Amino acid sequence: MRRVLALGVAAAAAGAGMVVAFAPAATAAAACQVDYKVNQWSGGFTADVKVTNFGTAITSWTVSWGYAGDQKVTNAWNATVTQSGSAVTATNVAWNGTLASGGSTSFGFQGTYAAANPAPAAFTLNGVACGPDVTPTTSAPTTTPTTPPTTTPPTTTPPTTTPPTTVPTTPPTTGPTTPPAQNCVATAICDGFENQTGAAPSGNWAVTYPDCSGAGTAAIDKTLAHSGATSLRVNGAEGYCNHVYVRNTAILGTTSNVWYVRYWVRHTTALPAAHVAAVAMRDANDGGKDLRFGGQNGALQFNRASDDATLPEQSPAGVALSAPLPVNTWNCVEFKVDGRDGTIETWLNGTSVPGLLEDGVATHDIDGQWLNRTWRPSLTDLKLGWESYGSGADTLWYDDVAVSAMRNGC
Repeated sequence: MRRVLALGVAAAAAGAGMVVAFAPAATAAAACQVDYKVNQWSGGFTADVKVTNFGTAITSWTVSWGYAGDQKVTNAWNATVTQSGSAVTATNVAWNGTLASGGSTSFGFQGTYAAANPAPAAFTLNGVACGPDVTPTTSAPTTTPTTPPTTTPPTTTPPTTTPPTTVPTTPPTTGPTTPPAQNCVATAICDGFENQTGAAPSGNWAVTYPDCSGAGTAAIDKTLAHSGATSLRVNGAEGYCNHVYVRNTAILGTTSNVWYVRYWVRHTTALPAAHVAAVAMRDANDGGKDLRFGGQNGALQFNRASDDATLPEQSPAGVALSAPLPVNTWNCVEFKVDGRDGTIETWLNGTSVPGLLEDGVATHDIDGQWLNRTWRPSLTDLKLGWESYGSGADTLWYDDVAVSAMRNGC
């Protein structure tokens, strides 16, 4: 019999960590190896989990573990991951359930924590606990891995929207500066502008000038990017006729009535006191007017073009419940617009912004003005750019755009 020792579980610490565990052969699950590698930053982390089957072939798998800390899984890729209290369960998706003897598959997820992020102490595969003693089959590796193995691709061709399974290898200093494969969930349409070859946006992206054109410009930038080598650069000029956007009419097609939009943006000038917009989406249910997202009084805000309602209300208390957009750094902006009930939620760098939450219940200083009428949006395009309705110029870079019916995360 060959004796294999499981690697010890380290306490929470910044940077990557790994735990390897083995399960004994049993009728419910073959002997297995689980490699768990973490990349963490203050308050958040990603994990890459590799499962290797050392026994007879299986056609589906469930990997379970428990957290000793206060970790919460927020989203996942290449597996369906659920959590109840401290217990977490990951089940295969359609294309990676079959594991031959010696076969491996990987999945990943993103999570948050408040106090600590210790790695799991043990795993189970199909309900059988992992343990230190195992007799591998002849197809098992002959040595215990000492470094995280490389990602094994699926044995069958996955859907074209399946994201890569690699994750960042170093913790960012201000939240995740390189999300796992743009953190593109399987149901999302994602675009990091990497397929753009010329200076002018092309393909699904086209430059447009609402109302009138002027000094505002937009171009593909190969010198600065959030991930990869390409981003969209917008030189936003001051004044109404300098509006410029880059429009995509296909990227919202992943869902019909709930839109989770995620993008990374970097800009050079603090949001001005005057009203500006950086994102606009045509609302077919509101006379074709745009739902706009930008800023006013130095903080982020939504603006409904049809009646000029704002979220939050532009009172001092309302503005204080929003947030500024930090300059000269990449920021992850996410928002959900629900066409079924008209609700909105917004996250900046993974944190929900109270002043940008429209929950259907009128709250003074937040969404009281917004809810002065029934609003059930039907969004038909996504425009990234810059509108100035008075003072305010800015240079912005956009990258790693994702739209789906579920939250992508950062």
